[in-house]
Amino acid sequence: MVRYLRVADAVQIRVAACAVTVAWSLLNAAATLSAQDPVEQGREIFQTTCAVCHTIGGGNLVGPDLQGVTERRDEDWIIRFVQHSTEVVESGDSVAVALFEQFYRVPMPDQPLTDEQIRAVLAYTQTDAAVTAAAPEPLPEATAEQILLGQALFQGHTRFTNGGPTCNSCHEVTNDAVIGGGLLARDLTTVFSRLGGPGVRAVVGSSPYPVMQRAYLENPLTDDEVVALVGFLKKADEEQAFHQPRDYGPKLFGAGVAGTLVLFVSCSLVWNGRKRGSVNQAIFDRQVRST
Repeated sequence: MVRYLRVADAVQIRVAACAVTVAWSLLNAAATLSAQDPVEQGREIFQTTCAVCHTIGGGNLVGPDLQGVTERRDEDWIIRFVQHSTEVVESGDSVAVALFEQFYRVPMPDQPLTDEQIRAVLAYTQTDAAVTAAAPEPLPEATAEQILLGQALFQGHTRFTNGGPTCNSCHEVTNDAVIGGGLLARDLTTVFSRLGGPGVRAVVGSSPYPVMQRAYLENPLTDDEVVALVGFLKKADEEQAFHQPRDYGPKLFGAGVAGTLVLFVSCSLVWNGRKRGSVNQAIFDRQVRST
């Protein structure tokens, strides 16, 4: 019994020691985070959260360029908008509504950032290093083969390497070489004109939209697939004037009428030798004659 008590005491001591170690580690991490330079903290947050949609001095992407944002907007307004953008837009705020309309009525997802974290990002946007670091890399020009690959990927003739859903399951592009797409999301015919190369690459490569994020979370696109899709969308935008928008209504109506006529003719031919007149009438006539 004494031996078991000693073992139990030893286990409790070890558990207590582990708890103290974990608590000490958490305190050190919290102290490190609080002691971290706000600009450095802002840089990390910007790179992991904001860079998909925004640049600092590199021009508009999915959202506005953040260079000089503290000079254009009040800090309290920025914090509220970042944390609750949809709510601000729905409140009728003129600036928020104008941004919503300017960037194609695509709402900015509400960000789970604290006031201090947003202030850290704002501090980072005011540094010269941020402007240099945030400049987008030149977009590689897609080859003819890559553009054809992008076309095939868009409509599902070629599957994505990691098995993601095809683009035209939700999107449409006016291009005679591509079959009609879905209407669940925006038409992408002029997306290159609207967002530019860096913006399109940002959306395709690391989408900020929740639905696309979930769809490709475990099925990310490869770099080659991103280049191919961007190249195809650029070509579709440039050649949109030479392609006609699809209008399936008259064609579907005509096909329905033709199919109905074929069905009626086929039924008439199959049933051409059918018995005419009432079977009961023939029985009645025979009974009358026999009486």
